[in-house]
Amino acid sequence: MAAEINTNYPSVDDLRNKAQKRIPKFAFEYLDGGCNEDVNISRNTSEIREVQLQPRYLRNYGDSATKTTLFGIEYDAPFGIAPVGLQGLMWPNSPEILAKAAHKHNIPFILSTVTTMNIERASELTEGKAWFQLYNPVEDALRDDILNRAQAAECPVLVLLCDVPTFGYRPRDIRNGLALPPKMSLTNMLQILGKPSWAFNTLKYGQPTFETLKPYTPEGLNLRQLGQFMDKTFSGRLNEEKIKPIRDKWKGKLVLKGVASLQDTEDAIRMGFDGIIVSNHGGRQLDAAQSTIHSLQEISKKYSDQIEIMMDSGLRSGPDIARAIASGAKFTFMGRSFMYGCGALGNKGGDHTISILKRQFKQVMDQLCCERIENLPDHLIQ
Repeated sequence: MAAEINTNYPSVDDLRNKAQKRIPKFAFEYLDGGCNEDVNISRNTSEIREVQLQPRYLRNYGDSATKTTLFGIEYDAPFGIAPVGLQGLMWPNSPEILAKAAHKHNIPFILSTVTTMNIERASELTEGKAWFQLYNPVEDALRDDILNRAQAAECPVLVLLCDVPTFGYRPRDIRNGLALPPKMSLTNMLQILGKPSWAFNTLKYGQPTFETLKPYTPEGLNLRQLGQFMDKTFSGRLNEEKIKPIRDKWKGKLVLKGVASLQDTEDAIRMGFDGIIVSNHGGRQLDAAQSTIHSLQEISKKYSDQIEIMMDSGLRSGPDIARAIASGAKFTFMGRSFMYGCGALGNKGGDHTISILKRQFKQVMDQLCCERIENLPDHLIQ
């Protein structure tokens, strides 16, 4: 597929800078920020970029292939779109933009329970190929109904989130009124007036809501009541007792997202998960946590032959993807990068971001003289 690249924005950093100019400050800081002092969000990317790869020039090699197979499905590149909550707040209609782009480029799109598009629409846009990330409900009946909907929508992979036992302490969101329960201040309203494209598109597509959860949400709730409802209805705490009925009920592949330790990896294998996503929630939960690349390196050395190991958090470029795969990941996911694309370029943002990442990743493969993705670990400088 020909790359659809706007040459004014050839990198994710360019997209971020443009998006910051088009998104109200309160929404951009929700997208862009970590927690506490933002130490771990910075560490994630900086330590990925400490990984070095070695080319092998003087040997016979053919063209590099970027396709890879995961859970029996062949994808055009070893990266996908991670689940992101409240996407429509950051850029109106962005879940649809990204689901369409992912399907067009044959990469996975993961829908979050708490984003602004429902399961059924995600399935429609991706022809039943969207993954679904479950934010575990407190009540079994609600959990089972959501799982039934995901199965009816033919989602091939269910992702369980384990790294949100509590909400991260995010000072910028608190100042901006985006903690639960949220509020809309005069300052935020003035910020909206200064971003007419965002405001126009919000009017066009409507105020963002938790679309998957609409059937379960009482009508007429104000923002404070909605926050209280969410806090009461969902629990971020996950354990074997809560996982077993999900594993028994779910017929597709089951992935645990948020793994950061050898112990949790071993437990995931024992509980029957098909894969894990090594992640620290994009640095949004625990500022004192280890970077994802270091967690990945430890986990992959011990368990790469026992479970499919994926990674997110901190990846911002094609070279970052190559570094992660060389370090032991079978596949990678990104969230912020694609949201920057939507914020910068609107409806064209998904295509553009995927295209630059594909081109960057292919260039790294070619430069390393690496023909196959599974050979990237051979180029890792230990």
